[in-house]
Amino acid sequence: MTTVTEQPIDPDTTPRGNGAADRPRTRRREDSAAQEALSVDTVVVEERGRWAVDIVVVFADGIVRKRADTHPTKARAEISARLIRRAAERDIRGPLNG
Repeated sequence: MTTVTEQPIDPDTTPRGNGAADRPRTRRREDSAAQEALSVDTVVVEERGRWAVDIVVVFADGIVRKRADTHPTKARAEISARLIRRAAERDIRGPLNG
C-alpha cells in the first residue's frame, strides 16, 4: 500500500511538464527598444478557401498586423483567434485609473 501526501502547488517552482523545468518567465530586457503594446485584437478572414487568423497590435506610434496562422474551417480559426488574443492580453498593462 502506498501513501500519497498532498502538497501545495507553487506555479513558479513546479515543472511545467513540457521540459521547461523551473525556468523563470521571460522578461523584457531593460536596454530593449521594444515598446509597450496599448491593445491587441485578432481578426478572422477568409482567404483562398481557408480561414486566416491575423493579430493586430496597437502601439503608441503605429499599428502592426501579422498573420498568425490559417485553418481549414472558420470554427477552428475562431478558436485559435480567441486563444491568441487571450494570451496576448495577459501581457498588456491595464488602464491606469482602474
